[in-house]
Amino acid sequence: MKHPHLFGPVNSRRLGISLGVDIITPKTCSLDCTYCECGVTTNLTSERKEYVSSKEIISELDDYLSKKPVLDYITFSGSGEPTLNSGLYKIVNHIKTFYPHYKTALLTNGTLFHCEDVINAALQFDLVAPSMDAVTERSFRLINRPASDISLVKMLQSLISFSHKYTGTLLLELFIIPGVNDSDEELAEFKNSITQMKITRVQLNSLDRPGTEKSVVTASPDRLKQIAHYLAPLPVEIISRNVLKTVQNSGPIEETEEKILSLIKRRPVTLHDLSILTALPLEQLSAVISTLEHKGEIKRTAVENNIFFQIRT
Repeated sequence: MKHPHLFGPVNSRRLGISLGVDIITPKTCSLDCTYCECGVTTNLTSERKEYVSSKEIISELDDYLSKKPVLDYITFSGSGEPTLNSGLYKIVNHIKTFYPHYKTALLTNGTLFHCEDVINAALQFDLVAPSMDAVTERSFRLINRPASDISLVKMLQSLISFSHKYTGTLLLELFIIPGVNDSDEELAEFKNSITQMKITRVQLNSLDRPGTEKSVVTASPDRLKQIAHYLAPLPVEIISRNVLKTVQNSGPIEETEEKILSLIKRRPVTLHDLSILTALPLEQLSAVISTLEHKGEIKRTAVENNIFFQIRT
């Protein structure tokens, strides 16, 4: 694979046409969230180091961006928590210096904003999207299952502090799990914490892909609307599966299988998602999917009324 740490471009619900940058080894994270679409955390840690060489990432970006692709964002996300990579500042600074016309985004679990190096790196991004799934210790332990030295209190205080330093677009994602973090008490604590932050928008999300634990269920549209109404006058939107932009297929058909595996490796996707990402008709794409299933490389999983394709482990 020519660019093993880049994936996509992905048609993101929040970011449009987004080139993914994965700077963490699978599955290294400071949390082991029950809903994570990337699977169980196998390296639960808060230790920061260059899990993937910044030099290697920069080399891949230089090669890819030299072709001047059309992108809405270059997004740091993927197989784990990107702020764990101590080379994050160096990488994003390289993009801002040599490719300033590209916007950058950081998707993070928000656990490491007490670290000065993480703050300095995050301040370079055009958009930062931290998640905040719990504001009580009980829910934090049930949902996020953090590394032993991760403190919920410190995490919330650090997010509040960062929000007042940051001048870009700050999207705070709340992942709602019915019966776990949507009680009246929890929602009141959510509102109290968020009110102290300087944010662009709150984004309500719930399970719409296969998660780690089967016990995690999806919040209904009506319940999400109720929560959004409760959080008013905070700027709240509900994330949903919208019509996505179509990406032009820039490579030959024989590259499709590799691209599909690269995408599915990082998160489950539907046939419709893949059709948009590859710009291939559904009939042609179905044939490729059937081949990959026959080889035993991918499997299908049903969530609600959607069929997702995942890497077979």
